[in-house]
Amino acid sequence: MVTKVLGRMLGVAGAAIAVYVVVVIANVALAAVSGSNASPERSSPNRLLAQGRHTFRFDTFGDQAFWGGALQLNQAIAGSANGGVGPGVSPKTALAVGLKVDSTRLPRAVKDALKAGKLNLDDPKVTLALLKLNAVVGVRGFFRDDRLSSMGLTCAVCHSTVDDSFAPGIGHRLDGWPNRDLNVGAIVSLAPNKKPLTDLLGVDEATVDKVLAAWGPGKFDAELFLDGKGFRPDGKSAATLIPAAFGLAGVNLHTYTGWGSIPYWNAFVANLEMHGIGNFEDARLADANQFPVAARAGFAHVRNERDLITPKLPALQFYQLSLPVPHAQDVDRGAARRGKAIFDGVGRCAGCHMPPTFTDSGWNLHPGSAICIDDFQADRSPTFRYRTTPLRGIVAKLNGGFYHDGRFPTLGAVVDHYDSCFGLHLSGRQKSDLVAYLRGL
Repeated sequence: MVTKVLGRMLGVAGAAIAVYVVVVIANVALAAVSGSNASPERSSPNRLLAQGRHTFRFDTFGDQAFWGGALQLNQAIAGSANGGVGPGVSPKTALAVGLKVDSTRLPRAVKDALKAGKLNLDDPKVTLALLKLNAVVGVRGFFRDDRLSSMGLTCAVCHSTVDDSFAPGIGHRLDGWPNRDLNVGAIVSLAPNKKPLTDLLGVDEATVDKVLAAWGPGKFDAELFLDGKGFRPDGKSAATLIPAAFGLAGVNLHTYTGWGSIPYWNAFVANLEMHGIGNFEDARLADANQFPVAARAGFAHVRNERDLITPKLPALQFYQLSLPVPHAQDVDRGAARRGKAIFDGVGRCAGCHMPPTFTDSGWNLHPGSAICIDDFQADRSPTFRYRTTPLRGIVAKLNGGFYHDGRFPTLGAVVDHYDSCFGLHLSGRQKSDLVAYLRGL
């Protein structure tokens, strides 16, 4: 029964791929006629939104040349039984490391088989079928016949999750939500060929594996490939929490340490972290003292004959700014009203987290001393500061802790920290009311 369902699944996937290719070809032809580099001012908002959504969800920016071609992750996913190497990655393993499945991409027959327990979730061949359906959120499979010839990543792999409406890890997409279940380090560690990483960092494979293993779920270290620092001075991982991609309208600087604007960081990540094919410029990365790895690798001035990134930045930003901010539904409204008064008053929160963006209006950077923490992560950025994090949508950020590195496990711990840092002397009731307000933002 499993074999028959899987066969139907692969057949449906093949048809879906054929349809998808036709649609892509049609879109490319249309772009050629209308001008793929047309300015966003000449595109309708609906068109920009659709382009941005597609880029966010499905565009690898050509990074399959790195993840598949260089690291050979596609071979580890397929496994030796399917033309790759090793045991392969089963759906059960993929879900265990935090990858998500978009249920809307699954044919009815596949959904029925999943519900009935008739699909072997320990079989890597089922993972390949899911990739053919383009159902694994943020992961694109490239096939030659039925063989996984390469694979790439999209923005959605880190910045989308699902609502678990079908099963744990399987459901409707929640774009912009940080995937705090995603164990990026564990996934990258599967790569059969880590030489591109060891060469870039100038260390051996055992060191790379140690750093990757320390990240854990929901964290990624974007600065590792710039400064080579895998651990903080206290011995803990230097990785930071995957941030949300919603709630950014009106926010001056993006990222925990304010590297730049939204399109700047999109270009940075697409070129330097996803290893896509594009052009990128940031002379700050030529500073060999602060960014020895980046300076050595020439990350300050990246040039390619084909730029698969820059033309897509306007629509991508437009889509990100359109993403709705989620709100908690189980908030004690009375406590939240009292908490708002504390937030705006004696708690002194609104002095930096200014409504309605809940970050500073204007220049939103501060030294670590202003918030009673160390400067380790701030010193890894060109700003040497921390950005005032926008607070809206906290309901989507409850896993993994708070602050850039998750050092505070709960909102209550964050409130306690500021109570001590600023000498507020809030009562227990005031603290709990403030937490209630924050949860509802």
